[in-house]
Amino acid sequence: MSKNDSGFSTFGRSSFQIEKHLQHNMSNINPSRLFNASCMALTVTSMTFAIRAGMLTPLGQEFNLTDTELGWIAGMAFFGFPVATTIGGFFVDQFGMKRLMWVAFASHLLGLVLTIFAGGFWTLFLSTFLVGFANGMVEAVCNPLVASMYTKNKTAMLNKFHVWFPGGIVIGALLSTGMKSIGMGWQLQVATILIPTLVYGWMFWGQVFPRTERVDTGVTTAEMFKAVVSPLFLFMAVCMFFTANTELSTNQWIDKLLGNAGANALLILALVNGIMAVGRYFGEPIIHRLSPSGVLLMSGILSLLGVYLLRTTEGPALYAAAVIFALGVCYFWPTMLGFVNEYIPKSGALGLSLMGGVGMFGNWAYQTFFIGPKLDTEKARLTLEGVAADRVELMAGQSVLSSINMLPIFLVLAFGALWFYMRDENKTT
Repeated sequence: MSKNDSGFSTFGRSSFQIEKHLQHNMSNINPSRLFNASCMALTVTSMTFAIRAGMLTPLGQEFNLTDTELGWIAGMAFFGFPVATTIGGFFVDQFGMKRLMWVAFASHLLGLVLTIFAGGFWTLFLSTFLVGFANGMVEAVCNPLVASMYTKNKTAMLNKFHVWFPGGIVIGALLSTGMKSIGMGWQLQVATILIPTLVYGWMFWGQVFPRTERVDTGVTTAEMFKAVVSPLFLFMAVCMFFTANTELSTNQWIDKLLGNAGANALLILALVNGIMAVGRYFGEPIIHRLSPSGVLLMSGILSLLGVYLLRTTEGPALYAAAVIFALGVCYFWPTMLGFVNEYIPKSGALGLSLMGGVGMFGNWAYQTFFIGPKLDTEKARLTLEGVAADRVELMAGQSVLSSINMLPIFLVLAFGALWFYMRDENKTT
């Protein structure tokens, strides 16, 4: 007789027994409070993202940092994320979601405090890594937590949970813009993130967490590892690199890429993420009507058009371009996770964590080794060519956006093939 990772027998268990065990597992759990606490934790992760996007320029000025050095600092948030999701994905079944949630909370507190008191490149490098690690651990815990509590409506509930990534970016971007307008520095902006951090810690305090869905349904570790090396999972992981960079690399560098394009870059960031939040919250009918693969194909087409418009327009027209871009990237992240959890269910929490890790690792690599250095190179080239100083930043940013525009071209082709393959909705791994 075999046992799963929680020590419960899995041999010969009927679907009725599994369902009864799931109901027993949920009897002492408050799904509403856990879901709301998860949303607050995700809001913290996205506020760090938004406020950091507005900090890059003043950080460069205050500490005399190049765009390449800023790329390394910003990239650490995206490197810490996959480190955490990889660790969390492997150990969440064994250690439990509750313990890892407190690791996320402690890392957020330490990383934010170190950022506030940073004195230069290396302290910013370390503190940003810790914040990124905390963000990744939130995803490593909360994605399987939501999937475990809402087994019959995973993709829709993951979209509602991920409302609070763009929602938090809106809060952070508007907060940063308002605080800047009255002369408050980046340290005070970062300090405001401590408030929702303490709130989500309080909301999780004393709560009972469920076991992960994989453990509760008796899927073995061997089956899980087989699922995450299946061709469909590996295909989706490759696509995750492109979807994550289309969305997050553009948003994270928005001030640098569009700061001289004749529109308020942080307001564009708020507009994009406000639309994303609304779209995710009310997205359930769209997901059911088009199917996850259809939603991904639609998103690829709109994001291709959106990035093109961002790099070719200036002034107030950028706000219209931002709307198209937002509609394109709106469903990428949660629908990728929902697709994997629905159609490759045996991948479990590890599958969700690896998908998030691939996306953020791709962001780290792209921002560190491409965006930052390319901005420095382009600005140096344009200056040597005698381009007016007020146009150098803009043209360098447009050059980077031109390269980013290649990413959704791949996605349209890939998701078109996926939609064709997934016409039979019963395919699972």
